Amino acid sequence: MKTNKHLLRLLLFILIAAVTFSSCKKDDSPEYKYFVSSTLAASYTETYINSMLGYAVSSYPELDDLQPFIGDGVNVYKIVYKTQVNGNNIEASGLVSVPSKPGEYPVLSFQNGTNTINDNCPSENPYSIDYQLVEYIASMGFVVVIADYPGFGSSSDIPHPYLIADPTTGSIVDMFRAATEAGDAKINGVKIRNEYYLLGYSQGGWATMTLHKALEINYPLEFNLAGSVCGAGPYDMYNLLLGIGALSTYPMPSYLGYIINAYSEYDQFSNPVSDIIKEPYATRLGSLYNGNLSLGEINNQLTTSIPGLFKQEFISGFSSSSSYSTVRQGLIRNSVSPWNTQKPVLLVHGSGDTHVSVTVTETFYNAMINAGTSTSLCTKMIFPDLDHGDAVIPCLTEGLKFLINLRDQ
Repeated sequence: MKTNKHLLRLLLFILIAAVTFSSCKKDDSPEYKYFVSSTLAASYTETYINSMLGYAVSSYPELDDLQPFIGDGVNVYKIVYKTQVNGNNIEASGLVSVPSKPGEYPVLSFQNGTNTINDNCPSENPYSIDYQLVEYIASMGFVVVIADYPGFGSSSDIPHPYLIADPTTGSIVDMFRAATEAGDAKINGVKIRNEYYLLGYSQGGWATMTLHKALEINYPLEFNLAGSVCGAGPYDMYNLLLGIGALSTYPMPSYLGYIINAYSEYDQFSNPVSDIIKEPYATRLGSLYNGNLSLGEINNQLTTSIPGLFKQEFISGFSSSSSYSTVRQGLIRNSVSPWNTQKPVLLVHGSGDTHVSVTVTETFYNAMINAGTSTSLCTKMIFPDLDHGDAVIPCLTEGLKFLINLRDQ
């Protein structure tokens, strides 16, 4: 009987010790489902931000409208997190820019435009002036999330799924989750409020619209979407490519090659590239999107002549031939179909855009209204005569003012 009492005490002591050790271990090393790591990548004082914006105003006067909203310094973190692409588990990355002052803030997610160089993706080049201007938005009272997209940063060993909806949206959603998991313990005492604003241009405009629809329809209980601004996005890629195919020349063949290469890599259509692109470009295409060449360098390896780039059978049969049915299906599947959104969205575009025709935005806006969306929720702003690159700053400045107004209401 005495032996049993000693044994009982021993077992009780072991149980208490095990529970205590387990609890301490959990506190010291929490298990994260999405978050992997965070590293401080850059810091800017409020004075520095004001001086940089003041300098930029000489070239972009519209930026002067944003200076009254600057109210803090900024810390920028590189975040590594878990996500999936094509059913495979990968580690992806991006930047999270937060106000220097600890507190609880809403999220502004910025979807960047087309990039082909890994060293120029957000987490690899946080001091790029293009990303700095976005990082400064945190000074206005946001947690700013900038995903690298799969294929860049920590996932540079896989092809970038350019303009492919599921891996794009899924990777950004998982970055939201990772940033929330990290919370104030990993990001300088900053907590994330469940209030999401979206902003993007070009590829980022398409990604923003795709993400807006996904958050509203697929994740309404997990993410509180407050509103979005989508700039010059190729929302309807089938009709965009149909229009480009009717041109004699197109200034950015690197965009077209990027789509075809990514769709081929990710089995978005069944045709070989040689069914679509002429030689020597068909053979050359796979080596161009390796993360080392700029859009300009890739343009130089292709041709701006549409009849010189595309096979005649593709140009004539793209819209109707059964030979290209999977190409049509892939483009339609990854386009954004209009719906009756209940969340505010602003469409912005330059009327002189030679890369993504403004008719894409005009047509998509009309389709959203025809799908039942209120004109008070879906609005548009067209900037006269501005080409694709020239419209970036005006579009994003007006878009940011739109989102700040939504937040402050």
